[in-house]
Amino acid sequence: MPTLFLIVFVDLVGFGLVIPLLPFYAVRFGAAPQQVTLLLATFSLFQLFAAPLWGALSDRIGRRPVLMTSMAASALAYLWLGNATALWMLFGARALAGACAGNIAAAQAYIADTTTPENRAKGMGMIGAAFGLGFIFGPALGGFLAGNDPATANLAAPAWLAAGLSLAALCGVLFLLRESRTAAERGLAPRRGRIGAILETLRRPVLSRLILIFFLVILAFAAMESTFALWAMAQFRWGPEQVGYVFAYVGVLSAVLQGGLIGRLAKRFGEEHLLLGGLALIGFGLLVLPFARDVPWLGVAVSGLALGMGLTQPSLNSLISRRAGREEQGEVLGVSQSVGSLSRVIGPALAGVAFADLGRDSPFLFGVVLITLAFVLALYLFRGLGGAPLDEGEPAALGADAPRSRGPSGPAR
Repeated sequence: MPTLFLIVFVDLVGFGLVIPLLPFYAVRFGAAPQQVTLLLATFSLFQLFAAPLWGALSDRIGRRPVLMTSMAASALAYLWLGNATALWMLFGARALAGACAGNIAAAQAYIADTTTPENRAKGMGMIGAAFGLGFIFGPALGGFLAGNDPATANLAAPAWLAAGLSLAALCGVLFLLRESRTAAERGLAPRRGRIGAILETLRRPVLSRLILIFFLVILAFAAMESTFALWAMAQFRWGPEQVGYVFAYVGVLSAVLQGGLIGRLAKRFGEEHLLLGGLALIGFGLLVLPFARDVPWLGVAVSGLALGMGLTQPSLNSLISRRAGREEQGEVLGVSQSVGSLSRVIGPALAGVAFADLGRDSPFLFGVVLITLAFVLALYLFRGLGGAPLDEGEPAALGADAPRSRGPSGPAR
């Protein structure tokens, strides 16, 4: 697991390098606010269709080939981004990256292959910590390379460095990471198409509700994330460097929580309670953000957001993974990532319209409504189960939501 953590961390530093800079890149080519948010949504639009396929493919051929293909494609996409000379090239580069983005679902499935249900949240927290650390070093480094003046910022250099980091991560998978699935386990993988995988996953009552909560959370966060740079430019007259430092601060909190604390917190309180607490913190952060007129209040708002996502994401990923059979981890987590991608398509698109037509604070208030709905759904789901943990090992209490698997992976589940 430490090897996978390092590989994902290196890859996500590259991801963090360019994400905060994309709005500035698009504005340089004359993009309107709606086009800026659509650029941020392009990656997720293509990932929406590709993620279930990559997840299911990782069940059939193994995690390593999918990770290597995804990282190689990322390197090519970053090179294209760094050499872009027109707005359409930015969209093309992000589309290529999204179409080949199978690394996160494959990494989460790798964690599911190598952890017990009791330690699943800790394992998923490692992926979350890699995200957090990637958004510590990535945005800060990208902002440093680009500079603090939007008019003269060097926006190509961070993309080229991101390409090099993706190649480094590819070499890490090639030379350091062992395959987590045996040939026998790969042979048990279900042979469903993309639509069949989605329908089969969403047909299960508890699993579908967890994925709906995931959809709402990512929808709210994507709406905030895609307009934050535009909001900060209008609110504080900030450039890429300052925005990068804010994302880095969010990454610090997220990494500390997910990398060092989430496992112990999950064992003490359970993923269900951590999910509810995380949703409350996200809602608080989004509610405070529109009223942040100085840096201290901005710190309060983004701290709530960072801690809330740090509790919510690994808890949700763990709960979703525990509802899936061992032979379909990649497929189910791929469907979950696909639903998250749908959120990242819809969220920025709606946020861009709201930002332009209803004011710069409206995307954050929109997110408060979504998080409140997610909190209510989670509360009713957990109460409806009578306090039983969301674990595939208790089918009688849960209505046999997850399929039973037999074979080399162990007894009936």
